Amino acid sequence: MVKQQPASPFVRYGKKYFMLLLGSIFAAIGLEEFLIPNQIIDGGIVGISIMASHLSGFSMSIFLILLNLPFFYLGYMQIGKTFALSTLFSVLSLAFWTSILHPVPQLTTDLFLAAVFGGIIVGVGVGLIIRYGGSLDGTEIIAIIMDKKTGFSVGEIIMFFNLFILGSAGLVYTWDKAMYSLVAYFVAFKVIDITIEGLDESKGVIIVSENPEEISSALMARLGRGVTVLHGEGGYTGAPKKILYSVMTRLEIAKLKGIVQEKDEEAFVTITDVHDVMGGRVKKKAIH
Repeated sequence: MVKQQPASPFVRYGKKYFMLLLGSIFAAIGLEEFLIPNQIIDGGIVGISIMASHLSGFSMSIFLILLNLPFFYLGYMQIGKTFALSTLFSVLSLAFWTSILHPVPQLTTDLFLAAVFGGIIVGVGVGLIIRYGGSLDGTEIIAIIMDKKTGFSVGEIIMFFNLFILGSAGLVYTWDKAMYSLVAYFVAFKVIDITIEGLDESKGVIIVSENPEEISSALMARLGRGVTVLHGEGGYTGAPKKILYSVMTRLEIAKLKGIVQEKDEEAFVTITDVHDVMGGRVKKKAIH
């Protein structure tokens, strides 16, 4: 079998920045065609920029760039040059595309539809940007830095910032608009996860059994999944153990449980979410 050559740096960086550009276009469409015309805001620096633009009359793009400038520096110093450059490119691209799309008539005046579809499209855009190493939001950089110094997780810190920002929409617009902004935020939040992790919802499975050979053979024969055998030992007895590890989709989990129960009712099984998979023999093998 001929070993596949790795992609050249030009191809890898070209793909990365194309996807960052595509993500910023999606985010701009969601903002300018659904959320902003209906006075519904997004979270983070984008949300603050939308409200600042509404109050001052200046372009949102100006605030988007100016308010993110301190965070570019923080990101560069605390996280790394690659992340800072990817974030700078994403923010500048979003600023450009929101300016281009601003004169285009909005696609709906229905607030619920605007919140849902705007949240979906913004979520896809932000998800693509995060997946390829960038960010649109300075609050994420603060959260990453604060996570190292406080007992709160990145997600909890971002949630606190965004609830404060989204709540402010009630003072700038109306409380109805603030509640629609919350709907858009939670829709976008879920779509971001799906975009980053994919739709396959892969699961990592660890099996500790007295019959590892039988279970391994059954999984490969009946599910077409590769199995890795890890060698360990019992913490109490010190007896050697063979530990099976495999990755599969959530739709195969029920069948896996049936196979394990059939071969060893006393087997210990743990199932965890796998956020990203690359390399190895991950794809399902054909069963003849």
